[in-house]
Amino acid sequence: MMTRSHERASYAADPAASRGRLFYEPPSASRTEFERDRDRIIHSTAFRRLKEKTQVFLFDEGDHYRTRLTHSLEVAQIARGLARSLGLDEDLAEALALAHDLGHPPFGHAGERALHAAMADHGGFDHNAQSLRVVTHLERRYPRFDGLNLTWETLEGLVKHNGPLTDADGRPTGRYARGLPFGVADYAARQDLWLSTYAGVEAQAAAIADDIAYDAHDIDDGLRAGLLDVAGLAETELVGTILKDIAREHPGLAGERTIAELIRRMIAAMIADVVSETSGRLTELKPASADAIRRAGRPVVGFSSAMATADAAIKTKLGHDVYQHRRVRDVMDKAERVVARLFDRYSRDPAALPDAWRPVPDDDDEGRARRIADFLAGMTDRYAIGEYQRLFDETPDLG
Repeated sequence: MMTRSHERASYAADPAASRGRLFYEPPSASRTEFERDRDRIIHSTAFRRLKEKTQVFLFDEGDHYRTRLTHSLEVAQIARGLARSLGLDEDLAEALALAHDLGHPPFGHAGERALHAAMADHGGFDHNAQSLRVVTHLERRYPRFDGLNLTWETLEGLVKHNGPLTDADGRPTGRYARGLPFGVADYAARQDLWLSTYAGVEAQAAAIADDIAYDAHDIDDGLRAGLLDVAGLAETELVGTILKDIAREHPGLAGERTIAELIRRMIAAMIADVVSETSGRLTELKPASADAIRRAGRPVVGFSSAMATADAAIKTKLGHDVYQHRRVRDVMDKAERVVARLFDRYSRDPAALPDAWRPVPDDDDEGRARRIADFLAGMTDRYAIGEYQRLFDETPDLG
């Protein structure tokens, strides 16, 4: 079911038939609705901040490690390639890939853990929900509305990056079984994003592109950091097979070239698998519209069973040898304390906040806490460290 980019499949999102924007805007004479969404995301303040937000390693640990920005660009490239192969709307897939990490706070998941703990009495903190909050509320670029006023399709794909959030009766399910996170629950009262269905096919392509990108590129960064070695990686089936092929075809190849070739072939193999598996599912489903994908009751874009097993093995390896490595854990524990201390200081001393972020008379306790969480979530690693230095007259030890 390989198609060329100019052949739009029946199940693809059609920008001319978009469900539109919460606030009406006249159409552009030169760009589709999804192109406009992509461009708004790229020009947003939150997108620029991704350049100094941690992916796995802190921004000052080396110039070659991924940041949230480079990761998002790599995801967008993979998502666009998948969309082209499957006859999808490439601009929508790219927009969703570029936006999927906008809600991440400084220091990656360490910052998220700190904010979730600090907001425990106020609905917690969830970076996916925060991404929605960024594009619907926190960006302040237009005179008539807050946020970026993105299309329904982009917002729906963004909020359902990990699948449905509720069952058909509106009860939260899965990871949100205890309740929808604040950013989602708050926005759902304004616009129905079909939280009980799967996302459109472009969003599913962007989500699996995220998996492919961080599998491959966290291996690359882990090798560069010395937390992984080629011999250990060869024990995982997919990586081991690729390394054997490289050694056979290019005996004596220098180590850095071997790693680059490994990453390239991993990405290519995973993309090819997704296209093949998804094409088979589409042939079986025969969806006549984008909504038929949403109502299919299961993901349509995915890995084959064999590749899903390989993907799980890679994630297990990365989890044990990289994400839970003592060196990474120690730095992230310290970074978590930085965010926690900043939150506590702003809570006790609102005058320490910039004028635009200080509580207003109408704020209740939850409103004040949410302002602080929004402010902290928008920080880059560097800005958070600078604030820590300013407020505590010391440089945090993140070594």
